[in-house]
Amino acid sequence: MRGLRLAVCGLALMGATELRAAECPGNPDAIGTSRTIVVDPTEHPRLGGMQYHESLPLEDHEVVLTFDDGPLPPKSTRVLEILASECVKATYFLIGKMAREYPDVVRRIHEAGHTIGTHSYDHPLTFQKMPLERAKEEIDDGIAWVNWTLGGGAEVAPFFRIPGLLRAEGVEQYLAAKHIQVWSADFLADDWKKITSAQVLQRALSRIEANHKGILLLHDIHPRTVEALPMLLHELKRRGYRIVNIVPASADLPKTATVASQWVLHNRKLWPQTPIFAETEPELPAPSPTSFGGAALFDAQTAEHPRLRPQRARRGQIPLPPVSVWPHTLPTSAVSPAPLQTVLPAPSAQDLGASIEAPGLTQPKEPFDLVPDTSGRALDIIRAIPPEILPDNSPTGAIAPSPPRGPSSERPRGAFP
Repeated sequence: MRGLRLAVCGLALMGATELRAAECPGNPDAIGTSRTIVVDPTEHPRLGGMQYHESLPLEDHEVVLTFDDGPLPPKSTRVLEILASECVKATYFLIGKMAREYPDVVRRIHEAGHTIGTHSYDHPLTFQKMPLERAKEEIDDGIAWVNWTLGGGAEVAPFFRIPGLLRAEGVEQYLAAKHIQVWSADFLADDWKKITSAQVLQRALSRIEANHKGILLLHDIHPRTVEALPMLLHELKRRGYRIVNIVPASADLPKTATVASQWVLHNRKLWPQTPIFAETEPELPAPSPTSFGGAALFDAQTAEHPRLRPQRARRGQIPLPPVSVWPHTLPTSAVSPAPLQTVLPAPSAQDLGASIEAPGLTQPKEPFDLVPDTSGRALDIIRAIPPEILPDNSPTGAIAPSPPRGPSSERPRGAFP
């Protein structure tokens, strides 16, 4: 009889839990929060299948939503409104400097029942190489400022996500010594990249479907995330997924009973130890014969030269976009020869300022020959010039001799005229 009563009570409790998950004021179709898992950070100090061998003990089709880098109104406040309309609880990893700027938004996150972790004070993307003492300051200051915004009435959850997931062994050991759990993720939505909200939705759903459960990393500071979030929650419910809330264990809240196998990931390929979460400028393609007008020749030779064929990505690698390979020798037929320079005519007497109306002078029909004249005709032409055309210091009909070249006429080496 006692066993029957316990069974009835258990079924009633289960029904009440499911009823609370299904009820959402003003939105009967909301996805809601299916259950809450209480974790002990000291037993599982590192989570997230992208970088670690353990993740949260989720069942099939269970997802945990996490938001980084906030708060930043009005985008963060809009995310809060969307989550509230769907009765969804999430885990936030706040930046200390942002919490310092917007303490009212931090308190609003806490009052809505979300779990609050930290994400350093200033979000430096150098945790994998900065001195450990500097990393400690970033961690401790971030926690202190988020705690300050809550007024000391509520403690921040001992959850920490390293900025950019740029992990370092010394940082992880320091966090473990402080009983702080390091969170990575199981999949991303790439919402920090310059993509559309539709792409954020597509990438999040495709990666969730590929894993069937896990931790989704989002950012509540981007408009594309705000735009994609309502449809993401709608699609998750339509596909049978459930949202799970995560809170830390305490003296008044014991951890959820689990077995070790629920935490361990099997056959999961880990990310590199230090993935880079930074936007980069697009690389320019290498120059090719097509850049110089040789498109037809380049297309014809592509099949003959293996180095010009697009390279296939190796197994497990992301294929790179095709880039034209710079040839060792550029085909001469692919380049048009440069036009020859125009030959300028030799200077004439008119170019030197002499009038063509002077007696004895006629404008030559052909340019002057640059070969020295030895016939004496040039001297006769100069003698025939009227005196008023010659310089004042030149005798009529005579040519002033050149001054002798000697030591007195030479300039010092390096002197200017």
